[in-house]
Amino acid sequence: MKGGIRKVFAYMVRYRAAGLFLFIFCLLTLVTLVNPTFLEWQNLRDIAVQAAPICIISCGLMLVLVTGEIDISVGSMMGLLAACMGAMASLSRGNWPPGVVIPLTLGIGMLLGLLNGWLVAYAGIPSIIVTLGMLTALRGVTELIMAGTWITDLPSGIRFLGTGTWLGIPVSVWTALAVFLVSLWLVHQTAIGKRIYAIGSNPHAARLAGLPIKPIKVFVFAWTGLLTGVATLVSVPQLSVVDSGIGVGLELLVITCVVVGGTAVNGGIGNLGGVLCGVVLMTMISTVLIFMKLGEDATYWSRAIQGLFILGAILADHWISNQRKT
Repeated sequence: MKGGIRKVFAYMVRYRAAGLFLFIFCLLTLVTLVNPTFLEWQNLRDIAVQAAPICIISCGLMLVLVTGEIDISVGSMMGLLAACMGAMASLSRGNWPPGVVIPLTLGIGMLLGLLNGWLVAYAGIPSIIVTLGMLTALRGVTELIMAGTWITDLPSGIRFLGTGTWLGIPVSVWTALAVFLVSLWLVHQTAIGKRIYAIGSNPHAARLAGLPIKPIKVFVFAWTGLLTGVATLVSVPQLSVVDSGIGVGLELLVITCVVVGGTAVNGGIGNLGGVLCGVVLMTMISTVLIFMKLGEDATYWSRAIQGLFILGAILADHWISNQRKT
């Protein structure tokens, strides 16, 4: 009996996506038994809308971690992009047309990612230091742009990105699906996707093989910046106001989703299917706790569980590493 349980545990650890899918299924079964209204369409729709921007950014951050780097600036980056988008689009400020605001927001995100990548790849500064500095600096720039005020009157063209639907499904969910599929293609069907994994698995061998390590690292950071811009465009317009607190703590949630989804923190390993399961799980945790009737304590439990999940994921990676050595 114990041997069977050990085998199931080992399978779930090694094949993280399958393990997470099974865990999510069991969690859904439990919460539905306690509160059947959890499976109502409106609730599932709300969870999907919450998960969409996290999924979009996670698709980029996974590639950063696969190369052996990390980016903890995505939360502050979203805050700055939200402030820039709001300042440009607001009817009482820039009043620029959506056809200008959208590409500029994406462009700013990509440029910020390029800056992160250049500092890491070419200046040789550790990514944790670069992105920690950017986390603080971008938050400060956001405060300067917002100047202690809120941005309210976003035009309908921008609001549609966050609140609009197509075939009854929110635009943000369609966008997350498109980003996920493009990321799958990038990882599995392109040369750069294979090189990303090669660099993370064995940097020394990749260097001897002549792989363009520095340009690829710049690419993954720029890609993450671009996707942060996409996530900003489909999530921030859902809000009635744009304030300087947007994106605070987002980086920890995204990293948790990616790591829980099976991406190794030391590079070389990452699976988009697992990341998607990690996003779904971590997004629905707070809602599950509310439906389990924990009341005001749900928020505190959610944070504690988030921390336990990321610790568990790191321990699982350590266990897998030890198993491979024996």
